[in-house]
Amino acid sequence: MPNILIVDDQLHLQELFSHELMEEGYSVVSAGDEESAKEYLVDSKPDLVLLDLYLNGFDGWDVLRDIKSKEPLLPVLIVTAYDSYVADPRVSQADGYMVKSFVHFDELKEKIADIFGRGPVNRVQAEAEEYSTRDR
Repeated sequence: MPNILIVDDQLHLQELFSHELMEEGYSVVSAGDEESAKEYLVDSKPDLVLLDLYLNGFDGWDVLRDIKSKEPLLPVLIVTAYDSYVADPRVSQADGYMVKSFVHFDELKEKIADIFGRGPVNRVQAEAEEYSTRDR
């Protein structure tokens, strides 16, 4: 099960993203500050980072640069409330970019599934397969 690190300073967004992604079968940890993010990067060895750029007290661009300098193959998906960064050349360091939107949460799940190289999860089918293999 892929492990996702959410770096966002808004607790309610951490909780919402965590809940939605755990429902999809991902393991999720959240960090609301730079030090926690650095600790989780080392301790939890995430397979993907969801990174907000506008963070209270620290710069998301610095976090992105730090991640890519230490773990260049670790995918980072920028998830921000602002579409004004789309043309920013620093975006090219990330593996994706999307504007936060509760209406289009499925889009985030699709981008994550694409990063992990699989299509959207069919939970009913996955549960049925798990159930049928349990008794073997």
